[in-house]
Parts: sequence; structure tokens; C-alpha cells
Amino acid sequence: MSKNFNMENTNTTTTADVSISARPSCIPPRLFERNEYGLICDGAITYVYNDDGTINWRKMVKSEFLVPHKQVFEKTGKPIPTSIEGLNDKELLILLGGIKELAATRGYSRVSYQVTSPSNDYVVAVCLIDWIPNYETQGRAVSSSGIGDASPVNTTSFGKYNLGPFAENREFVRCVRQFLRINIVSQEEIAEMAAEAAEDMATTLLKETIVKYGITFEQIKAKLVEEKVEGAETFADCGSIPRYKQFELIERIKRKAETRGIPST
Repeated sequence: MSKNFNMENTNTTTTADVSISARPSCIPPRLFERNEYGLICDGAITYVYNDDGTINWRKMVKSEFLVPHKQVFEKTGKPIPTSIEGLNDKELLILLGGIKELAATRGYSRVSYQVTSPSNDYVVAVCLIDWIPNYETQGRAVSSSGIGDASPVNTTSFGKYNLGPFAENREFVRCVRQFLRINIVSQEEIAEMAAEAAEDMATTLLKETIVKYGITFEQIKAKLVEEKVEGAETFADCGSIPRYKQFELIERIKRKAETRGIPST
């Protein structure tokens, strides 16, 4: 962003002790400029780094966007903490606002969605984010994707009547989390009711898909191991695969079949 703005004919002043309220509303108080490394370099953001020099996006999540994961404590019969102090990542949830802020800080050029509805009460959405270049990607623009689903069995009372938007939120946060290597689950990803039913639905759909297209579980497992999916070596069947990965596999299998001229219906 260029700094060569024409400041003539304004009522601004450069006197340091004048209140910011003297600034006309047409002049922003902050310019979001990025340096040659693709990082915002205006002094307002403090980046945290890992030992290998990459950015530790997890540590850049503001505490105001973190809350205790109630379900974790309810399952163990422990009281729900009133603060996040001392909690590990598995005991936390990240709010949608925190994910949006991280995505904006990292920088992206486009977010797109592909939403499908295999049945009247079931929505699957795929999110694709085009990230702007930075030093972590060797100055290359890169993309990432995530998949989310929503049905009456894995949403709250509000979500039951807004399955499309709910699925979109889930896939967006998952896409950002995976790309930025954040292991805290988001509030949008958890289900407050009948999560087991959602798991069963995903497993059933994956089983039906691989049978339809003549693929074996062993082939699926070998591919996941090759892609270094965490825990893939221990997967014993389709039900062992994480739900988000199950839906991702379903979409990948269908897309590959379509490129070969095999109809998906």
C-alpha cells in the first residue's frame, strides 16, 4: 500500500499530543502495510515464532477468544473452570472471532465455498482459501481447504434451522486451523447433541462411497499414511478415520471419479 496520500485541504495536524479525534473520518488511523516477508509491519501486531523460525499461530490467539471446553469437563464429572488459566489445548475452545482475526492477520485473497446437500436434512460444505504469499511459503501464494457438515444430530437448536451457514462456519474454521497448525477445536466444530450419530453417518457414507467406486479400506489407509495423516497407521476401519477426514475422502473420491467420467449418482 502506498503512503503517498495527498494530505492537502484537510483539517489534520501532525502535532503528537493532539487527540486522534481531530483526525477526519476519511483518514484511517492505521494502515495495514505488509513488509517483504508478507507480515503486517506497523507495530500493532507482535508475531510469535517457533524454534524453526515459522510463526506460532497458536500462541497468537488472544485469550479473549478462548473459552473452557465444557463437554470435556462434563464427561469427566469435573467442574467447569471459570477461566482458561492453566488449561491445555484439549480443554479449550477457540471462538469464531479468533479464527477470523488470525485469518486476517495471515492474509488471504479469496474465500470460496462449495455446498452440497446429500439429503434434505444434511449439508456438506467445502471451503477453499487462497492465502497471500509470505516467507513461510517461500513467497508463493498457496491454498488450503476444509470440509464441514451439519445435520439435526450434530447442531444446536439454532443450527438445526441454519444447516448451510452452520456447515460453512465449520469448514471455514477447520480450513484456517489446519493451515495455521492450531490444534484447539473451535466452538463451531463441536456438537452439543448426539455426536455419535454424526460419526455413524459419516462412516456409513464413506463405506458406501468406497464400495460404489470399488475402493478398499486398505487403499484408503495406505493413502492416508502416505499423506502423513496423524494416526493413520493405527486406523483399523473406516470408523477409525476422523469425521472431518471421512467427508474429505468422500469428496475426493467423487471428484476423482468424475474426472474419469464416472457419474456420482
